[in-house]
Amino acid sequence: MKKFDQFVSFIKNKKVALVGLGISNTPLIDFLLRGGALVSAHDKKTEAEFDSDFISSLKDKNIKLFLGKDYLNNFDEDIIIKAPGIRRDAGALPLAVERGAVLTSEMELFFKISGCEKLAITGSDGKTTTTTLTYLMMCEHYKDTGRTVYVGGNIGKPLLSQVEEIKDSDIAVLELSSFQLHAMEIAPDAAVITNISPNHLDWHTDYNEYIDSKRRIFSFMESGIIVLNYINDITRTLADDASADVEVRFFTSGNIEEIPEKYTAVYKKDGKIFVRDAKLGESVFIMNESDIVVPGKHNIENYMTAIALLYGRVDNTVFGKIATSFGGVEHRIEFVRELDGVKYYNSSIDSSPSRTMAALNSFDKKVIAIMGGYDKNIPYDVMGDCVCTHTRAVVLTGATAEKIKSAIENSKEAKSALPDIYVIDNFEKAVNKAREIAKEGEAVILTPASASFDKFKNFEVRGNFFKDIVNKF
Repeated sequence: MKKFDQFVSFIKNKKVALVGLGISNTPLIDFLLRGGALVSAHDKKTEAEFDSDFISSLKDKNIKLFLGKDYLNNFDEDIIIKAPGIRRDAGALPLAVERGAVLTSEMELFFKISGCEKLAITGSDGKTTTTTLTYLMMCEHYKDTGRTVYVGGNIGKPLLSQVEEIKDSDIAVLELSSFQLHAMEIAPDAAVITNISPNHLDWHTDYNEYIDSKRRIFSFMESGIIVLNYINDITRTLADDASADVEVRFFTSGNIEEIPEKYTAVYKKDGKIFVRDAKLGESVFIMNESDIVVPGKHNIENYMTAIALLYGRVDNTVFGKIATSFGGVEHRIEFVRELDGVKYYNSSIDSSPSRTMAALNSFDKKVIAIMGGYDKNIPYDVMGDCVCTHTRAVVLTGATAEKIKSAIENSKEAKSALPDIYVIDNFEKAVNKAREIAKEGEAVILTPASASFDKFKNFEVRGNFFKDIVNKF
């Protein structure tokens, strides 16, 4: 705990700004106050937009408030802890750094303060499920050893607020977004990039910056393991950027023969999952694909990713044990209910075309899909053929409705398999329309291919609203 004690000494009587009062920063308030910091809070919301009890609690703690449109304009604090969604170059932050302020984030501070082992996972798709699987596998393996496994980062509560209880011998499994990685200059002990495809281009300056943010998960690693997706063109080439003492491992849903034999790699063949162990010079059977109870090719890949990361560390029987018991992550092709012979699924996490394509590919027959939401300025033409192939009807809503409609109608498959398309402005009416047109034996899935911010605070709120509507049918 030496690093923690040093941090507490450092922040005592220092002015500390929390920029963005969201799920990553709000839990830090009491933690900072206990350390003797003089805390201020900056947020783009006005005081009237916050819960009145929350604002009162901040004032009772003598926290200075800088709220509204000018929240990024002035900083005189010594330390600035920004929320992940706020860029380092936003507003007056660069001027504050030039003045001598320390600009950091909850996640970066956790890396610097906690001496525990850290396994970090990022990617455009699949990172939450892969993180969850890794966490469950680690918990199973270490359950009787006295080492506690924590999960956090982009999921769960901020681990910095728990740093006092996390021992150096413990383990943290972390999901990291491109926002969190954007300016980090510190490395985990092992890292994963599940895949990279265009995403968050409304926030990043361009696709190259987005790719570079993902790369940063291992850019500062001098040893350890990095797991990459071999069939993804971008992640495959990132192997060349790893330091000489970092072990690169791959997973692939393609041909294992394409991967050079010097790499340990996870692959599938004839319904089975294997690890080709580079040190042993042979393949090791891990489990049958049928052991995995959650549906979808992408979930098989999520398991392969976690296996690649943990192979040689946990007993191989752990992989199969988790596969037969894990029912899936909330909001990821989550079964809601069956009514009048129609099954309803919530996959609100599908905030990009690649996520939606993976979700649609999970079903063995055509579905009714509800899509649309906030526009992140990403292309949708890539998903047109998939939507035609895997849906009988599509109900579109939100800011991206017309873009998705155009992508479907202009796809090659539209000539022979164009689904019925309905554009409904109101989300609840869109869900009701899906119920109206669904037939017995079919499935309705919320798979937006878009972020939620046009109508909802986040994808969880959107997914819960969808489930509430469906459960009230």
